[in-house]
Order: sequence, then C-alpha cells, then structure tokens
Amino acid sequence: MPWLRKRLAPALESQIAVLKAYNADADARIARLTQILKAFDRARFGRRSEKLGPANEDDDQQAFVFEEIEIGIAAIKAQVSKGREQADSKRAPRRRKGFAPRLERIETVIEPEELAEHAGKQKVLIGEDVSERLDVVPAKFRVIVTRRPKYAFKNADGVIQAPAPAHIIEGGIPTEALLAQIAVAKYADGLPLYRQEAIYARDDVELDRQLMAQWMGKLGFELEIVADYVFSEVKKAERVFADETTLPTLAPGSGSRKTAYLWAYARDDRTFGRGGPPMVGYRFEDSRSGECAVRHLNGYRGILQVDGYAAYNKLARPITAFAIALAGCSSHSSRKFYELHVAKSSEVATTTVERMAKLWQVEKTVLGQSPDARVAARQEASAAIVTDLFDLRQQTLPRISDKSQLAEANRYAVSIFERFLTMVASSPTPTSSNSPSAHKHC
Repeated sequence: MPWLRKRLAPALESQIAVLKAYNADADARIARLTQILKAFDRARFGRRSEKLGPANEDDDQQAFVFEEIEIGIAAIKAQVSKGREQADSKRAPRRRKGFAPRLERIETVIEPEELAEHAGKQKVLIGEDVSERLDVVPAKFRVIVTRRPKYAFKNADGVIQAPAPAHIIEGGIPTEALLAQIAVAKYADGLPLYRQEAIYARDDVELDRQLMAQWMGKLGFELEIVADYVFSEVKKAERVFADETTLPTLAPGSGSRKTAYLWAYARDDRTFGRGGPPMVGYRFEDSRSGECAVRHLNGYRGILQVDGYAAYNKLARPITAFAIALAGCSSHSSRKFYELHVAKSSEVATTTVERMAKLWQVEKTVLGQSPDARVAARQEASAAIVTDLFDLRQQTLPRISDKSQLAEANRYAVSIFERFLTMVASSPTPTSSNSPSAHKHC
C-alpha cells in the first residue's frame, strides 16, 4: 500500500539512523577495548616477561582486567549481531581448530521426519552434515563406602576380617583422587585453599582450609621421593638450565610475609635431537646465596646455562672441584637492549637487537639437528656474530655515560661474554635459558 509506506517512511528512516548510530558507537567501543587489550598484552606477555617467577597479585589483577575486557567486547558484539543477523548469515563459517582426538565423543544422529509422500520408498544416504560442540561433565563428589565384615565360626575361637587398605591419609576422609584434585587446583591452577573451601561448600561438602593444608603437607611428604627422582634425572643431562625467583611466604607463627626463593633446574634435550621428556626440579630456600646452588648441584658434571647472577660463579671455581662450565643466555643479555630499541632511544641498542636476531636465526636453522651439525653452524656463523657484539659493546662503553641504561646493558653483556663462548662451542646448549620460565608453572 503506497499510502502506508509513505506514512511509515519517516519513522523507518529515523529508526535506521538510530541503529546506524548505535552500530557505529558499538564498533568504536570494540576498537577501543581491543586497543587497550593489545596494550596490556604487550606489557604482560612481551619479550620483557622472561623472568622466572610465580604469578603474583598484580599478574592476577591484570589477568582479571584482560578477561573483563574480552567479556565486554563479546557482549557488545552479541548486541550488534542482533541487528546484523541477515548480513552475518552470508559470511563463510569461521574455521575452528578441531578438538583433541583423546576426548570422548558421544554421537547423536538426528533423522529427518519423513513426509507422507515418502511412504514405502527406500531411503538412500547421500551424505551428512557433522558438527562438534564442546561439552563438560561437572565434577561431583561421591562417598566411597568400604565395608569389612567380621566373621566368627561356630564352635571355634577367633575372628577373621580383611585388613584395612592403605591410604595416604590413614584414618582420614579423603581418597587419593580428592587429594590430587586439591593439589592440582592449588599448585598448578593457583587456586588457594580458602577458595576451594567455598567452591566445595556449594555441593554441601565442608572441607576446612586448615584440614586441607594438613593434607597437602602430608601429600608433599609422600611425594618427596618423586621430586628427588626428578631432580636426579635432571642432573644426568649434558646441559641444565637454572634460574631462581622470589617466593613470598608467610612466616610461621607471626603471620607476616617474608621473602623466600624457589630455585628451578630444567633439562630439555629436544632442541638438539635427543629423546626423553623435559623435566624441571625445584628447590625451596630461604636464601639466594650461591651456596644453595652448590648444594643443589652437588655431583653434577656438565654445562649449566644461567643468566648473569654472580652466585652461579661459585660453581665454576676450581675450589669446588665441580666440572661445570657456565653458559650464557641471549634472552637475558638482549632484554635491556630490546627495551631501549623499542623506546627508540639508542641506535646502538637497535644494532644489537638486529645482530641478536641473526644469532637466533642461526639457532632456528639447527633446531633439533645432530650435535655435530649444531657445532658446525655455530662455528661458521654464530661465533662471528658473538665476537662482533662483544667488540661493539667494548667500543660503546667509553663513549657513553656510566649511569645510562645503555651502559648498564653493555656492562652486563660484557660480564657474561665467556659464557657466550661456551654456548657457541657447545652443541647441547641453546642460545636461550628460558626453559625454566617455560616450565615454571608445571
């Protein structure tokens, strides 16, 4: 009806204008949130974040901010999509990464409804559409009831009964599966016991945090033999990575926080074509003294790849009778240069980063190759790059202020030059010692 269209046209045009403005505002909000998210990502996950250490409160807070921004973006997109359903339907479906083959598949076949005109006719399958959706079966508590009947015999003395099965918590209520659940949630997922206490309470299960803490102490004692075995296997490697980090700890009895240290020692032989899984051994200490590393690595013979921390020098001194060679780490050496390069405050820093990139490119070409191939490539290309970098730093230091960031970066790099030479000459040693950082949450 032309007269009806003419009458409704102004209202429809006004509504279209409102929707366009709404969509434009939503797009702007999405772009702004995305930009903020990328900035946070660069700050948290950029190349500076190579330091070994557990997630602290600031990291948790940043993670919370990231999640809230992502949720906000998703909510805005959901609102906008209601007005774009027809346009979205024309887009090609997004390709999704398939789910792991080990996950259980539960198949449901939805047969089409047959119409009356199809009665008595034979169906022929010509194809099918298959979709996969990720489902979860929520964890649930259950009570394991164990009965051990007692028997007596008529006209005979004595009683028989099966012995009680052994458990980690003798006479306690937790099964080993529950202990594993609590431990993984606390130590692998960073979920404190007081939060687990609240989560379990939703299922009407009362588990006091102090009680769970006692369980974790007992579990830790039982797992010491496993930890010692892992550490002994780490020390059998030709090359071991080492790093240490602060670990805030509550002082017993006082409730105050003190600084302890977590020392990590890792082996990962995959980079030079050897088999075996990567391993990380941890040692908890109240000190960051080099005596800790001497005690931890007693009996080790091989290459120890570390940053520039001076405490590790005790391992390489003849007085210790340790047959240990210290190797450097290009990531630690280049970190401050990279920061200066990003800030565009130093041409020398930019030149250093460019030359370090060449060193990493050499490593990329020999990754996983035989020891002989790695040594040959390093002697042919890497040795000259390392020498050029050392010369550049020696030439730069006299020409810059001793208090500048560039001078600090150069002094650090010069101090570990000998360790770099060990790295270049050794086939098992990669250019970076980031392995403990990569495995720090294991």
